[in-house]
Parts: sequence; structure tokens; C-alpha cells
Amino acid sequence: MVIVTATISILVITTLVWFLNKVLSRKVCPICAGVAGTWIWMLIGILTNQLSVISYQLLVGILMGGSVVGIAYQLEKRLSAGSAGWRTPLLWKILFIPIGFAAVYSLLTFSWLVFGAAAVILVLLAAIFLRRTAIHSPSESKVVKELEKKMEKCC
Repeated sequence: MVIVTATISILVITTLVWFLNKVLSRKVCPICAGVAGTWIWMLIGILTNQLSVISYQLLVGILMGGSVVGIAYQLEKRLSAGSAGWRTPLLWKILFIPIGFAAVYSLLTFSWLVFGAAAVILVLLAAIFLRRTAIHSPSESKVVKELEKKMEKCC
């Protein structure tokens, strides 16, 4: 029954976000919102003793793990556009995903200090990896300058 409740919740939230995306200027991934929205309300239900820990904890953990991987994947798209050197997509995932799993596990076990530490580390990792760098080779600068001169002459 728990999986049926989760599936219905994911479908309902996904559908609502899909419709909202039609009118909002900023788009949100509907399935990501459906999964995250479901584990958030279920986690709140567990924390307030409205839902049984025994019945819901495993499912919430699975959904949270999916969110961690989804976040890593979504942020990786931004990383590859501006990363250089050692800040590779593989290193990003090697660091982000296990720490993300530790963060969600600590939420499920109500280890607030561990969750706080993991959250801070995740934010720092994102800041380091997603920082844009201006790396231009000398030949690239030369090409850009030549194109600028041609455009000035053109118009």
C-alpha cells in the first residue's frame, strides 16, 4: 500500500508541476518535483509521527537517493560548460553523490549534526565545482580580436 501511495503522489505532483510549467517563466523538472515532493511530505509525516517509520523509511530513503543522483546530474550539466582542469564531471559525482547519500541518511536517522555538516560540504563542493573560470588560450584571444576587427569594418 505504501508504494501505491508514493506512486500516486509522484504522479499527482508531477502533473501539477507540468501544468504550472505551462504558465511560469522558470521551468522545473516535473518528475524531479514529484519525487522530491513525495519524499518531503513523507519525511514530514515520519517526523511528526503521522506515518510509521517502519513502513515508510525505506521508501523515503529510495526516493531521497534518487533525488541526490538527479541533483548531481542536473548540476553536472552546468559543470561541464564552465569547468576546467581537475574539476571533472567524474570527480564531481564521486564527491557529491556519497556525501549526498550521507546527508539523506542522516535526515532519515534524525542525525541533525551530521546532516548539517554534509549540507555545508555539499554547498562548498557546488561552489567550488560550479565556479566559472575564464581560461582562454593565446590563440583563442587572437581569433576573437580578429573577429572583432572584421565586425567593426563590416558594419
